[in-house]
Formats: sequence, C-alpha cells, structure tokens
Amino acid sequence: MTESQEKASPLLRVFVYGTLKPGEVNYQKYCAGKVVDATPAIALGELFALPMGYQAMTLGNSPVHGYLLTFYDEEIFTQLDDLEDYQPERPESKNLYNRRQIEVYDQQGRSLGWAWAYLISNYSLAQLGGVVQSDGL
Repeated sequence: MTESQEKASPLLRVFVYGTLKPGEVNYQKYCAGKVVDATPAIALGELFALPMGYQAMTLGNSPVHGYLLTFYDEEIFTQLDDLEDYQPERPESKNLYNRRQIEVYDQQGRSLGWAWAYLISNYSLAQLGGVVQSDGL
C-alpha cells in the first residue's frame, strides 16, 4: 500500500433528518462545501418535534425521511458532535443526542447500507417533551 493510500480516508456517511438537511439552516453552516453527495433517504425510527423548534429521532419502525450525506473528512464529526451535544465519553443519558450507525434506504425501500445518525436519548426526549411526527417528514 502506498503512503497516499494509507492517508486516504474512507467516505463518511451521515443520515440527517432535520436542520442538517440540504436547504435547512444548519446544512449551510456545517455541511455546505463539505458534502460529496446528498441523496434522499429513509431510515426506520420515530420522529419528534421538540419545543425548541427542531426535530429529534429515536429508533423505531416508522419511515423517517431525510438525506444520506457523504463526506470525505472525518473532522465533520467534531463539528456535528458539537452541534448535537454528543460527547462519546459521557454516559448516553447525559448526551442530548447519541451517534449511532443505522441502516438507511432509498425512496423505493432498497438498502443504501449503513450510516451514522444522531438519535436523541430517551432521557432527553422525556425531559424536553417531544411530540411524535407521524408523517416522518
């Protein structure tokens, strides 16, 4: 393996469903100019509206519509972790969101593989009083 191959980082895939979607406020701030590809996608979960005006997702069985964003640089996690108040060394209940790998699908239900997603902790959801968005949008 050459030195350039060793330094080449793999593509990072992140499923986004709220303010990080293309066209939304945090996409411009955190993702614009860093995204290699943005594909409409669906994940299985439960989508909630939070009183602060943004959304949160938990694992579940309902379709949640979002985008599969692909990045080259793993530094994106530093910025997204800060935005989502995720610190891997903290207990899950102390994080607002936790970063997990989930399977994502295209609009026809075919698997697009696995991607990272930020899921709200059940503790945070209960504290904030999220309201289920049954349409998953």
